[in-house]
Amino acid sequence: MHDPLGATSPAGPTARSTGHFADLDFAGFWNDGDYSCENYLEPTPSDELIAEVEAELGYRLPDSYVELARMRNGGMVERSCHPTDEPTGWAEDHIQITGIYAIGRTATYSLCGELGSAFMRDEWDYPDIGIGVADTPSAGHEQIMLDYRACGPTGEPCVVHVDQEADYAITPVAPDFASFVRNLVSEDEFDDSAETLAADLETVRLGTLSPIVRRALDAADLPDGEAVVRALAERIVEAKGFYSLHADPDSHLMYDAMFWLYSHLTTATSFEDFVHRAEGQTDYARPCYTLMVTTRFVDDPYGFCTGGYAEGFLRDWWDARIQAGHIVPSGAGYRLDPEYATQLVRVLRAVAGTL
Repeated sequence: MHDPLGATSPAGPTARSTGHFADLDFAGFWNDGDYSCENYLEPTPSDELIAEVEAELGYRLPDSYVELARMRNGGMVERSCHPTDEPTGWAEDHIQITGIYAIGRTATYSLCGELGSAFMRDEWDYPDIGIGVADTPSAGHEQIMLDYRACGPTGEPCVVHVDQEADYAITPVAPDFASFVRNLVSEDEFDDSAETLAADLETVRLGTLSPIVRRALDAADLPDGEAVVRALAERIVEAKGFYSLHADPDSHLMYDAMFWLYSHLTTATSFEDFVHRAEGQTDYARPCYTLMVTTRFVDDPYGFCTGGYAEGFLRDWWDARIQAGHIVPSGAGYRLDPEYATQLVRVLRAVAGTL
């Protein structure tokens, strides 16, 4: 059979075997949890599917990637860290991944899936240097890519880390995909939890608040507002060991607080209007969640921010608040129900000890 890029390759399950993983012990490598199986894992890819995916992406997949997919096609990993010779926005000496993309298009995190390589290139403006093959805990703000710039679309690509928050800075990780997989280790090998806790506590205690949050606090006429926001963030850091918002109750409280503050500046016409900055927006004049909590400001290395966010967690919060009647229609948009807003302020002040 012919591959989509014009090269001839024989059919059959052994056609692209490399033997790179023959002696690699995969015990404890994969995460077999429900979320991994539902969102990352696909059946073993056929030769036809591999050819279709390569045609869609415009690059020939490394034989080692195909071989791994025939052993297990995608999944979250327990050995999630890879050493680096250069520092990145993640750490001084390593990067961390969440999972490896399947060859396919049905799993959310597959090469051609809803949040896979093509999506990150087309919707998040990742550079067209190759194929995104793994995501990271930063919820889209970093990606692990196969870099074909030196080898061409049919050659053997190296593996790089691309950091969206650093203007898509590219950092070398491994000379090829097989080496990348073989050198993945448990995050216990890079236990910097104490340093992360100290740094994130400093961030939430001293970091500069977003200009939007400051304007909203003034508009809300809440004298203890800054103390309230910082106290909640500090409780989140102490519970998790780092500052990040997910689906836990305190994260939902922070979503509530940011939406309540946002509503003192403007009315959200939709979930998307609240969450996203406008296309091409480079200033902080127009409120949105991504500029209030997730963005680190260029001139302030200690800016109060999470550095990224997972939209799915936010959407689940929004849907739950709508269903409970805590976020209600108001004119041409949505606001917190007044009674719930009063209760929210009381709860936040209790967290901060400013009641």
